[in-house]
Amino acid sequence: MSKAVDYDAPRRPVVEVEDDSLEELKTRGAASQSARVDLDEAEAAENFELPGADLSGEELTVAVVPMQPDEFRCALCFLVHHRNQLAVVPDGREVCRECS
Repeated sequence: MSKAVDYDAPRRPVVEVEDDSLEELKTRGAASQSARVDLDEAEAAENFELPGADLSGEELTVAVVPMQPDEFRCALCFLVHHRNQLAVVPDGREVCRECS
């Protein structure tokens, strides 16, 4: 059986334990960790927009594609789905599998 890997966990460099004492490793790790966290928080704060921000100067362009022959609109959630998501409903309405 293979070992489970958490790909979201931060990666740490391989450290030679023989050369450094445990106290040195702890202080070095704590210092580099706090600097990294401070930089990440500052960068995230610059790119974060608060709800209700003024977006009146922004212009969005979205290409609207008409519904394709192999798609249907769910009668309950009104989303467009592919035909393989169509559920069998006795009253004849087209309903997706998630809503049925």
